[in-house]
Amino acid sequence: MKKTGLAKSDAKKLMGKMQAAGPAAFGNSPLTTIDKREQRKIDQGLGLVPFAVKLNSELVRQLQERAQEQGISLNDVVAMVISKGLSAE
Repeated sequence: MKKTGLAKSDAKKLMGKMQAAGPAAFGNSPLTTIDKREQRKIDQGLGLVPFAVKLNSELVRQLQERAQEQGISLNDVVAMVISKGLSAE
């Protein structure tokens, strides 16, 4: 058998092992990933609505830092800041 034939055979063996192992073997566990449609349904069930805004990069950095300090998500920090701002009026 020629050198190229051996390389092709090895490649086929490797591809077969990768397909047999499935995606979970390479860090893409199906248990940890939720597709966008399912996530949207979960969010709707919680009463969450997507709300896109454009903010100054410095403000975004401050929000991200606060979220990291408090150990909560950026969504929760933004909701908290907006709620406090609206109740202060």
